[in-house]
Amino acid sequence: MRLSRRAVLTGAAASLSALALPDAAGARPRLSGLDGEAIAVAATRISSLLTRAPGQTRFGALSFRSGLVLTSASAVFGGFSGLWRSPDGARLVAVSDSGHWLTADIQREAGRLSGLVDATLSPMLNASGRALSRTRSYDVEALCIDDGVAYVGIERSHEILRFDWARRGAAARGQPLRLPPEARQLPSNRGFEAIGVAPAASPVSGAVVAIAERSGEHDAPSFGVLLGGPQPGVFSYRLTDGYEVTDLAFLPDGDMLVLERWYRPWRGVGARLRRVPARSLMPGAVLEGTLLLDLDLAHEIDNMEGLAIHREAGRTIVTMISDDNYSSLQRTLLLEFELVG
Repeated sequence: MRLSRRAVLTGAAASLSALALPDAAGARPRLSGLDGEAIAVAATRISSLLTRAPGQTRFGALSFRSGLVLTSASAVFGGFSGLWRSPDGARLVAVSDSGHWLTADIQREAGRLSGLVDATLSPMLNASGRALSRTRSYDVEALCIDDGVAYVGIERSHEILRFDWARRGAAARGQPLRLPPEARQLPSNRGFEAIGVAPAASPVSGAVVAIAERSGEHDAPSFGVLLGGPQPGVFSYRLTDGYEVTDLAFLPDGDMLVLERWYRPWRGVGARLRRVPARSLMPGAVLEGTLLLDLDLAHEIDNMEGLAIHREAGRTIVTMISDDNYSSLQRTLLLEFELVG
């Protein structure tokens, strides 16, 4: 989702002021052609998630490991709403609101994130080979890569595209998946923000799972779909406290982590993470997860929209990326946690 305003944290008292942002839908940055562009990405380390308690690392059920503020001279850099990390954590793929792939290798020093290298921005292509940024399907909001296939959620046009990532990488063309009729009834700019593929341990193993950002008014449950797998169908995800869904990722045991974002002009932005038991994910269900993490502007966060999970030496690593809406008032953050509770 594109925010029209951004509340910023100022001073130790954490006072807020709302600042107008340009409508990103009206000015979409894009590459001039269909080839990828190598870019340099500068990284500033985030040593502490909570400024007033720099030694604190435990936040809810997660332990903060490290983070980066990412910048680039490329006008196309930013707007990242979907994230994937390779099984060894060494490679990153992100997708942007304007319909571009970001691929990069992750650098580490002393176990902490230190930068991105060999970074490339590439246009995402539709089934006919046209750049998504030049079509109505440009508003890319969600990404997962499973078994060599990338699945991407498109918000404004309410689509899910399938890319043969293993064979073609960023040159792959997106093939639309068939969706239930209810998906076409989603509100404008309230489409699929979260996507994942259920792992082998899940009762719906192999299903592509997608959840809309917010499909109703206030805290009405949001719309979700199960595509393929043993129990295809639709479900709902319960929303509370004004939060909206921004991404999901699966744990190896089949439980689902859901990233939520809260925003109110003049009041601020928040991010939280919930865990949904594997057994509850089925057609007709109304899902409600256990709260694992709850952050606000006292923490080093922004508009957190992308979520990825990988395993590292027996540990579960959770990574988030923020969507800066191509605004100089916001930041692209890459935050890394370990799931410990």
